[in-house]
Amino acid sequence: MELKEHIIIGGAEWCAFPNLNIPAIKARVDSGAKTSSIHASNIQKINKKGEKWVSFEVHPIQDTRRITLRCEAKVIAQRIVKSSSGISEKRYVIQSLMKIGNYQWSIELTLANRDSMGFCMLLGREAMENRVFVDPANSFLLGNYSEEKIDELYQHIKDIRSGLRIGVLASNPKLYSNQRIMEAGKERGHEMIFLNVDQCYMKLDSTNPEVRYRGGSSLNNLDAIIPRIKPNLTFYSCALIRQFDSLGIFCANSWESISKSRDKLYSSQLFSQNGIQIPITGFAKSPLDTSDLINMVKGAPLVIKLLEGTQGKGVVLAENTKAAESVINAFKSLHANILVQEFIKEAAGKDIRCFVIDGKVVASIQREAVKGEFRANLHQGGKASVIKITAEEKKLAVKAAKVLGLHIAGVDIIRSNRGPLVLEVNSSPGLEGIEKATGKDIAALMITSIERQLGWQRELIIRLPENEIILQETH
Repeated sequence: MELKEHIIIGGAEWCAFPNLNIPAIKARVDSGAKTSSIHASNIQKINKKGEKWVSFEVHPIQDTRRITLRCEAKVIAQRIVKSSSGISEKRYVIQSLMKIGNYQWSIELTLANRDSMGFCMLLGREAMENRVFVDPANSFLLGNYSEEKIDELYQHIKDIRSGLRIGVLASNPKLYSNQRIMEAGKERGHEMIFLNVDQCYMKLDSTNPEVRYRGGSSLNNLDAIIPRIKPNLTFYSCALIRQFDSLGIFCANSWESISKSRDKLYSSQLFSQNGIQIPITGFAKSPLDTSDLINMVKGAPLVIKLLEGTQGKGVVLAENTKAAESVINAFKSLHANILVQEFIKEAAGKDIRCFVIDGKVVASIQREAVKGEFRANLHQGGKASVIKITAEEKKLAVKAAKVLGLHIAGVDIIRSNRGPLVLEVNSSPGLEGIEKATGKDIAALMITSIERQLGWQRELIIRLPENEIILQETH
């Protein structure tokens, strides 16, 4: 019936959207939120008679993906919306008839990723204005649905999955690399979910183990995880990756390979054991061995590295023996684990970053340090340029990644008088410098790597006026 007076609804209610062919979806009622939103994934722009429309997937039943609906709607606007977590994003806005209980009226909905939320839909105050009073202490005042009723309503719907469900396990959704990976996955038709490491937790149980996300939503139905781990979160992140692996969820890099790459001493030992040339490196605990440690790496100048440093942090150049002794002993007095490494003068502040995916160097750049610095690190103002690397350097980069067991790696190589040497290997290599310098879509190559590993084939749908042709992309 049409609404003629105010109705009372609870803090959660079942809604339906006949125009979108959604017979039932549970909504959280929130008068504190201005706009209403629905969880939408795999959003694709389409054109209908010169008008802008969107096609998108909806998983209408909470905490399950067994039902997937493909919906289409006309775009009425695009707006910047700030989520409850304080993050602003640009969203498509559609309009649809909503049925709630025996009432119905047209509302605006923004298409949003609500994976981290408990409900697939949020009913905001704009949709309720002058129509509804909310009783937040109660729920389903206009009727509740049993599981049997839900099965009945959706019995004609098959589980349609046009893409994979891929989680990016990281800390900062605004980081260039994370944004690019999310974009690349969505462009290839996958559902991309950003997972903040701090907000993931696990249930250890012999019969029903789980990984859950903020609010209690299960992550057990992911197809793959792309770890992008900060050094200070290595321990907890690797524990999460182990759990995902035990659930049969593919991880782009395993927890073992990430652990090896983050331990500079262990990775250096593995390189030397497998015939991979590195700068002469020393490690000692006692200050009594400092003098011999310096001589062992050909004396000053030399490089001193913290074992768990990254992006050029925790790396010091000691230009003479006295300075080297002071820095080494200062670190040791703080109980910091350090490596002492030969300084390759002839490199002249340049090194090479090779991006390796599945045993192949897909891109390489030369990084040059800014004046006054000895390390060529882009995070510290270094310059990047395209470089053609030798067959020997390619072979070295691929072998270094393989020894650590990394599917995806940034291998840093330095050119010396005795040939190329591996400086270190990064298990979460940045994309910004190498994509901008080379013009290559590295993020898309990472996504296609996962597709290959999982044997996934992309369905390309071409819409014609009267029919629909489905083409299948093969690898």
